[in-house]
Amino acid sequence: MMAMEPMIGLEVHVQLNTDSKMFCACSTQFGAEPNSNVCPTCLGLPGSLPVPNRRAVEYVIRTGAALNCSTAERCRFARKNYFYPDLTKNYQISQHDEPLTFDGSLDLSVDGEQKRIRIRRAHLEEDTGKNTHLPSGSTLVEYNRGGIPLMEIVTEPDFTTAEQCREYLVQLRLILRCIGVSTANMEEGAMRAEPTVNLNDRDTGEATPKAEIKNLNSIRAVYEAVKYEIERQRKAVTEGREEELFQQTRRWDENKSITALMRRKESADDYMYFTEPDLVPLEPDPEWVEGIYASCPELPADRSLRFLEQYDIPEYDADVLIESRELADFFEATCERFTGAAKTVSNWVMGDLMGLLNEADVSIEDSPVSCEGLADLLELIEEDVISGKIAKDVLEKMFATGRTPREIVEEEGLEQISDTGALEGVIDEVIAENPGPVEDVRGGKDKAIGFLVGQVMQKTQGQANPQMVNEMLRERLG
Repeated sequence: MMAMEPMIGLEVHVQLNTDSKMFCACSTQFGAEPNSNVCPTCLGLPGSLPVPNRRAVEYVIRTGAALNCSTAERCRFARKNYFYPDLTKNYQISQHDEPLTFDGSLDLSVDGEQKRIRIRRAHLEEDTGKNTHLPSGSTLVEYNRGGIPLMEIVTEPDFTTAEQCREYLVQLRLILRCIGVSTANMEEGAMRAEPTVNLNDRDTGEATPKAEIKNLNSIRAVYEAVKYEIERQRKAVTEGREEELFQQTRRWDENKSITALMRRKESADDYMYFTEPDLVPLEPDPEWVEGIYASCPELPADRSLRFLEQYDIPEYDADVLIESRELADFFEATCERFTGAAKTVSNWVMGDLMGLLNEADVSIEDSPVSCEGLADLLELIEEDVISGKIAKDVLEKMFATGRTPREIVEEEGLEQISDTGALEGVIDEVIAENPGPVEDVRGGKDKAIGFLVGQVMQKTQGQANPQMVNEMLRERLG
């Protein structure tokens, strides 16, 4: 029993980034007034008929391409029947045995080991509404979410650790954002994960019953829930608590950090799937599918590797930059215009610029500082026109006003002082005012030179050329 290893599969539900719902023209706007984005079709009123959202179909095919899936030549929708308050029709339009895309894979690197996760399918369905349970015992039902295009990505049970599940979700979220099909913001419910966990002896085939953990809305929750569920089942096996091991659906209790029983798990037969009679089969045009595959951008993992090779930046920098396609595009566009090292660009983009953007709550695509402007600013440092310290102030003024760096430097007289004659007097003052550090330098304490350089920079309001100041001080002090 102790040799049994975890066998974990993941179902990930992704709200697609479309303007309208899956089978009607209602808006998908997040945060709208409750029950304002609804119509007879998404409410399932008698006489209403669904019409598939072409953009949603395209997004699933694009995701399939990114996950190395095949696209079906012909597939159908089905009715998944169950009664629950968030389903006004008492059924959900989904895909059962004929998914739109299938048989894919995603390669992961976890703790230095490569792991291939097989993708069973990525198919289309509609989202359900949302229930809010009140302390009084009443429940409020909100149907704005009902009918939003939902993509379900189902893996084979290839995960063996919670760390692999976490890495898969990180990489999947990067891909979904890169190809533009979803925000994948788990805090908004745009991406939700449901792991299925059991223990399995691959030699004998002996296995514990599967437990599915429903509606996890953060990567951390998935990681913690899977870790807990593995340990729960392992303890049940070793301690002989068979009553705890039956096929079941569980939920994650964030406060107690445990999974808790919800109900015995249904089988596919319980949903009484049958073909949706109001929708004809989908037969994607081969040329259209080929065009979707061809239009897929460079994926994050590939781009990260290219950044390492092409720009010679650290792996950490590459991983941060590819978290957003727009951020990576900005970095590359700046590198194309800057004659210096790409590492300089990554430092300024990830540090100073992103700090200003985050403080102002502005996205990189709406940045007041363009890639041309940032490259020009870095060129001024490279040309010794301004110091790095002055450049930080100039960047803030560029961000606030939209002016170019050269305009700001010229208008405010911020050029770096590189004239030895102009610096000599200031250096003499600093030496006279700081006899202690001066003696430290003369006594071989090299760190003290940094203090003296700093005093000169302070007196010149950061405009002195620090390298020249350093050299002149060393020469004066022998």
